[in-house]
Amino acid sequence: MRGVHSSETTSKHALRTLTIVDVVVVRWPDEQARLDRLRAAGTPRLLLVAPDAPPPLPVDPLEDWVRLPADDRDLRARVATLSSRADVDLAQPELDEDGLLRYRGRWTALSPVERLLASALVERFGAVVSREGLARRAWPTGAPTRNALDVHMLRLRRRIEALSLEVRTVRSRGYLLQDSYADRRA
Repeated sequence: MRGVHSSETTSKHALRTLTIVDVVVVRWPDEQARLDRLRAAGTPRLLLVAPDAPPPLPVDPLEDWVRLPADDRDLRARVATLSSRADVDLAQPELDEDGLLRYRGRWTALSPVERLLASALVERFGAVVSREGLARRAWPTGAPTRNALDVHMLRLRRRIEALSLEVRTVRSRGYLLQDSYADRRA
């Protein structure tokens, strides 16, 4: 492949043949439904953004984008970065019914509310969970005040710090649970 250009023939060819090291290439915004499925599956993906389209908002470290037409070197560099992120040994945290959160051979005990919040974050490890989703999980009979959620999230952050886990705030979207060293390894 000499490069990815905006022409339909070359773009289609690149989309069919460029799945290097488990990184899937997706046309944005044309393949939104496919992108949603790949995000849900946690598949590394590179979005080829149409020249006139607004830039997408990546939701996790396994997603990147490049605007078409794209230079072959830029495309390969982004695929290599996504591949290395995908290859990083990100063990999945485990949370049991007793509220013990385990990660990389260590554990911490969580309060009942922290356990419910952590369960939503662990299920979508490395992806964004909305504030509303967290509130519904922890308080199924009715959402608490905004301050109550913030206080419990602060307590959870402090408790999981010893496990090399962190909860990041994704502005206007929610929270993301990740390995504390994920950004440094990628």
